Amino acid sequence: MRRSDSPAGDASPQNRPEAPGAAGKAVSYAAQKPARTSPSDSRTEARREANPAPVYAALDLGTNNCRLLIAVPTRPGQFRVIDAFSRIVRLGEGLGRTGSLSRGAMDRAAAALAVCAQKISAREVDRSWLIATEACRAAANGAEFIEEVAARTGLSLDIVPRETEARLAVSGCGSLIDRKARGAVLFDIGGGSSEIALLDLRGPYTRRLASRIVAWTSLPVGVVTLAERHGGRNVTPELFETMVAETVAMIEAFPGRDQLADLVGTEHFHLLGTSGTVTTLAGVHLGLERYDRRQVDGLWLTDEESDTLVKTIAGWSFEERVANPCIGSDRADLVLAGCAIFEAIRRVWPAPALRVADRGLREGILTEMMVADGVWRRRDGRRAN
Repeated sequence: MRRSDSPAGDASPQNRPEAPGAAGKAVSYAAQKPARTSPSDSRTEARREANPAPVYAALDLGTNNCRLLIAVPTRPGQFRVIDAFSRIVRLGEGLGRTGSLSRGAMDRAAAALAVCAQKISAREVDRSWLIATEACRAAANGAEFIEEVAARTGLSLDIVPRETEARLAVSGCGSLIDRKARGAVLFDIGGGSSEIALLDLRGPYTRRLASRIVAWTSLPVGVVTLAERHGGRNVTPELFETMVAETVAMIEAFPGRDQLADLVGTEHFHLLGTSGTVTTLAGVHLGLERYDRRQVDGLWLTDEESDTLVKTIAGWSFEERVANPCIGSDRADLVLAGCAIFEAIRRVWPAPALRVADRGLREGILTEMMVADGVWRRRDGRRAN
């Protein structure tokens, strides 16, 4: 299945300001250094006169993917995507073994970023925030690569801390939390790390769900690192269980894992997953021949359906995974590592249902920039709730 971002339609992330992190310390938007682009040519000025809505760009360079969204704000709390780009670059390939980004991986990522730079320029972006995550955080030459990217493409990327990554995931996906839920665990299974946030939703409803984070962690494991450590092509049941157990042990070392213990497993609690792993599971479940974000984003899977999906995919050979249009050759060697991380999360926080999110860091970035700029403020100066 060829995976692509839809360039049209309104996304609906939450409208919320900066949120405190796990230790209660406010995370400043200004501290993240979002770049202000200032095109001065006549074409840009003409565009601004014809359409005064500012144009925003959000880029997420991860261990496995390079993703870009360009959007304009619409109704309070919402925006319209006008351009998008996504490419698998495997920036973290071999990182766990060598501790550094390889030349080939850096060249693949730089080529994708050059496309992003062209799109940002063509769309006359007013404000951008471009982030790099686990691969650049962990690599000995991560900072040098960021400098190289700036020289080769003109893009200035910020290597963000794990706490910021977890907060952005909540900002980007929080609108899919069930309004009736009293607690939820949001997780983002990445290529080199997996972010997990526990949300206590008891009390009056608020759109600013990042303020409801009661505990968060970033596991130093993702689909690329786990597959490289244990192998992703020929995965026996015993090897799959080893990957699950290894991830469970990491989660059990997380001091805040029991913050929602009285809600876990009840009808008032659910999981919310955002990553290629859960969207792939959703695609397999729906039997899609071609990826359709509209069918996947917001889909509910019962606990029994998740069980069936994990067991089915874990039972397929590598060739069967390649042949499935929802997995394909790009993900065939990574999907079982993702399923193992997903299974570990389900064992620690059993839930009656999982909600699938085809949205994440980029939507969170756009939301936080637009909130900080006050684009959704009412005429009387108050924020729209």
